[in-house]
Amino acid sequence: MKYVVNVYGRETVCASCVNAPGSQETYEWLEALLTRKYPDRTFNFNYIDLDHTENLSDFDESIIEQINEDELFYPLVAINDEVLQDGYVQIKPIQKWLDRTENEMQT
Repeated sequence: MKYVVNVYGRETVCASCVNAPGSQETYEWLEALLTRKYPDRTFNFNYIDLDHTENLSDFDESIIEQINEDELFYPLVAINDEVLQDGYVQIKPIQKWLDRTENEMQT
């Protein structure tokens, strides 16, 4: 299965995410970690800057609108158009989702 991993963010750190890594750092960390932990899976990583919103899908525009209205926080991680984490991103929920998805594909 192919996974499209989108990290949405801005250069400035989210006001409610003090001491958390920035959006770009989260993107780089997640890309390195997932490709190393799951070498047999195909990932396509995208960083979507909330301030440069050209040529985006309806899903992307919806996410950006929710972030701008403070319904969601950045950095936000979505895989295959499913929001997995926003604000302070942690790896365990993402790993659980990937493992569950893989298990569902095998059954």
